[in-house]
Amino acid sequence: MTKKSMMLALAGSVASLALMTGAGLAQSSEPFRLILTHLEPPLVPNSVMDLAAELGYFEAEGVDVELVRVQQTPSAIAALQSGEGEMANIGVDALLQVIHNGATDFRAVTSPNKSLPFLIASKDDIATPADLAGRSFGVGRVGSLDHSLSTLVLSSQGVSIDDSEIVSLGQPDIRAQALLAGQVDATTMSIGVWSELPDTEGLHVLIDQDAYYEGAPVVNKVNAVTGDVLAERPEDVQAVIRALTKLSRDFAENPQMWVDAMTEARPDVSPEVLDMLAESFVGSWSVNGGLSAEELGFTSDWLYETEDFAVFEQLALEDWVDFGPVDAVLAELGTDDSMDPADR
Repeated sequence: MTKKSMMLALAGSVASLALMTGAGLAQSSEPFRLILTHLEPPLVPNSVMDLAAELGYFEAEGVDVELVRVQQTPSAIAALQSGEGEMANIGVDALLQVIHNGATDFRAVTSPNKSLPFLIASKDDIATPADLAGRSFGVGRVGSLDHSLSTLVLSSQGVSIDDSEIVSLGQPDIRAQALLAGQVDATTMSIGVWSELPDTEGLHVLIDQDAYYEGAPVVNKVNAVTGDVLAERPEDVQAVIRALTKLSRDFAENPQMWVDAMTEARPDVSPEVLDMLAESFVGSWSVNGGLSAEELGFTSDWLYETEDFAVFEQLALEDWVDFGPVDAVLAELGTDDSMDPADR
């Protein structure tokens, strides 16, 4: 039996079990349109939304999910506002902006990919963050997202980024190539960019993505819905969250399951890269829905200190997050205390 056949059989068993137990009763005859800003499953935990459709997890929960793909966050927000979708995966900054601009009923209800999979890579002779003092550190630009977050991360390690020589280089792939060429001593990049480097001899990961997020727990993206969807299709919203939560838990427990699914979905990616990514994501899945109140509060405080939000009065958490749907799911499934805090 092929890997694809095995996964389809597993998905069919999940769906059959849900139907037998009554957990998967259909809530609405209309498709539930989930708007994504990527055109193919990405090499990050965000892939859980694509794979939930492929592996039958949405179907098992009795919700007919249709994936709507757009290329940028503004298009996702426009589609959600115009009723062309019921839920959209968007950046927290974009959600806050649209609420400030008048869409006051928008709410985050889950986050399948809350953290940016950033890491800091360096030359091997930089053994600890403290060794960055006096060395060159590549950033997109002073004040960019990677620069701001890395400042927080290094500060949490008792290190000031200002003790390094800051070099503005632009996009992550350019920074990675500069590190590879020895033009800088360290830089921030995503784990995906790191995995695609042809040769990392002489380099190592100084701060991995879990430690990076611990130092700067800024929630990157959330799945948002409008007030109308919350009022008119609450069962479908919960079914989507339940499917994503169950699959996230399955991937966390069995990383090979993610590798097998991604092998089918992304045959362009080598098995070695997928194995490495699966291992690195073991502690990164949103096994409790991805809505930690502490992390969301940290994110809000950080965003409102940036230039983009200087003109706005900070929104209270309840003005942009609705914990009700995910809490209803966790009341049914229980919480997984190994990762993804379910603090309220």
